[in-house]
Amino acid sequence: MIEATEGLRTRAMTTIQAPTTDSAQNFQLARRPRRPGGGMSWADARITAGAAPTSLTARRLPLQAASGCLLASDLVALTNLPVADSSAMDGWAVAGSPPWRVVADLPAGQVMGHRLADGQCVRIATGAVVPEGTDAVLPVERSLLHETGVRPTDTDTDAAPRTHIRLAGEEARRGDVLLPAGTIVTPPVLGLAAAAGHDTLPVIPPATVDVFVLGDELSFSGVPSPGRTRDALGPQLPAWLGSFGAAPPSIARLPDHLRDLTAALATSAANLIITTGGTSVGPRDHVHAAVEQAGGRVVVDGVHVKPGHPMLLAALPGDRWLVGLPGNPFAACAALITLVRPLLEGLHGLGPAATVTATLATAEPGRPGDGHRLLPVRRDPNGLATVLPSCGAAMLRGLAQATGLVVITPPGAAAGDEVEYLPLPWQQLTRAI
Repeated sequence: MIEATEGLRTRAMTTIQAPTTDSAQNFQLARRPRRPGGGMSWADARITAGAAPTSLTARRLPLQAASGCLLASDLVALTNLPVADSSAMDGWAVAGSPPWRVVADLPAGQVMGHRLADGQCVRIATGAVVPEGTDAVLPVERSLLHETGVRPTDTDTDAAPRTHIRLAGEEARRGDVLLPAGTIVTPPVLGLAAAAGHDTLPVIPPATVDVFVLGDELSFSGVPSPGRTRDALGPQLPAWLGSFGAAPPSIARLPDHLRDLTAALATSAANLIITTGGTSVGPRDHVHAAVEQAGGRVVVDGVHVKPGHPMLLAALPGDRWLVGLPGNPFAACAALITLVRPLLEGLHGLGPAATVTATLATAEPGRPGDGHRLLPVRRDPNGLATVLPSCGAAMLRGLAQATGLVVITPPGAAAGDEVEYLPLPWQQLTRAI
């Protein structure tokens, strides 16, 4: 096992004695005061979430099993790439001037044991090691074979020195860093690792996630009706989490009962637990109480941002983490970007992403009472961001059309100002029909 670098803070779990009945807990929740100023600032919440966890322990896995993981250390070439001078074409390895007399066939995988003399050539396959003394490789389609030997069809270019020879170490030299730690292991990365001599890779596996969808009022198929709200979070969470590098989540629906939620939190073995809804102070909002009864502690209790204010981050026993998403869909997506993404970056041993900016196309007045605001925008290739309508906490239409979110600080911003831009982890593509 390879120990990954520790995060910036360690966790001390505190067990808090809580009432055992739902009614008693509901009474206490109703009286739980709001944090001053609407909760932690948006910027501090992101920093806290990223610094909270220690990195998951790295493992050394066979190449195919490492797909989708993150490199836990730099990928280093164990040999020169290519290992030796080799042919880039099917054709003839030639020495000296034409015509060349054919002295051997050299398929890939065989090495000629003696040096080519001037006026000689060997038939050679792509990838085969060129014999010592080879001046160039003449492609077979640009050659003429006569009883007198091999000639090029174009004497000016086809047999120029070193033509169509891949030089040893041309791509990389032994000991070169091919890719840095933190790179996602994609299919080409697996191929590069194999070519460089690796059979296994030290990787940080994707964090495991359990999602608990809360809300007795939710329906999970068909058209919503008065009193029945269609679940709009469950269907999108796997794609969000996958784009953040997490493993495919397990998704379960739970009734609005403290006992059921507490049991789910206590028994989940996932690195990260996500709940949808239940983070506010209503009589059926049980996330705070369930965290306490499961032996956890709240780290971020509300964030001063719109949408997404009642989001929550908690530490649970066993090096596990919980993010409570607000029930409103856009507010929940704001919480995914604010808390879940940096938390997963911390679990995966990654630092925060570089800040990206955009230029506002219109003025966005300040709303100090709302704290920061996250607004869906379309950002054009020149960096100009146009705020989209339908950006209320319960609305998804604006976000579905967006390329990202802009961050509006409490003082507001004028048209033409540069503001922080949070790209969505996919591009919204449309096609004319």
